[in-house]
Amino acid sequence: MRRSSADTKAVILAAARERFAADGYEKATIRSIAGDAGIDPAMVMRYFGNKEKLFAAAAQIDLKFPDFSAGPRDQIGRALVSHFLDLWEHNEALQVLLRTGVTNEAAAERMRSVFATQLAPVIARLTGPQEAPERAGLAAAQILGLALARYILKFPPIMAMSREDVIHWVAPTIQRYICESRITQ
Repeated sequence: MRRSSADTKAVILAAARERFAADGYEKATIRSIAGDAGIDPAMVMRYFGNKEKLFAAAAQIDLKFPDFSAGPRDQIGRALVSHFLDLWEHNEALQVLLRTGVTNEAAAERMRSVFATQLAPVIARLTGPQEAPERAGLAAAQILGLALARYILKFPPIMAMSREDVIHWVAPTIQRYICESRITQ
C-alpha cells in the first residue's frame, strides 16, 4: 500500500525522534532512521535533504503557551510548571532536543532558540522587556534541570514524586523568578 507524501514524512519524523532520543544526534544515522521507518534511505534524503535538516524538522517545537496574564498573578509559577510538565510528558520532540542538546551544538542552539523566541516573550508580557531575558533564562534553567532529572536521567526520587509534589516544590521558585521585584543593595 502506498503512503501519501504527508504520511511518509510523518513516519520518517516519528522514526527520527525515536532514533535521536535513543542514540543521540551523532550516533543516529539516516540508514537507521530509514530502517526504523521501513523505507529506503533515499526517501529520507528526498524529503529532508540531510541529517541536520531532518533533526531540525524532528525537533520542531511549539511550546503553546496559554495567556498566563489571564489567571491570578500569584499562580503564574504554578501554571507555568504545570504547562511544562504537560509538554515534557506528551512531547517527544522536546525530550529529544534536551537529550541531544547536551552533546550537540546544533541541538543546543535549537533549544536556546526555542526558549528565547517562545518563553522570553511570554515573560516580557508579564514583567516588561527590561528583565525578561534574565528571568526567562532563570526559569528555563530551572525547568530544563527538572526535565533532565525527571525525564532524561530519571533520578528515582524525582521520578517517584507526584506531579502535584513537583509543582508544589518548583512553582514558588518559578514564581519568584518571574514576579518578584529585584532587590538591589
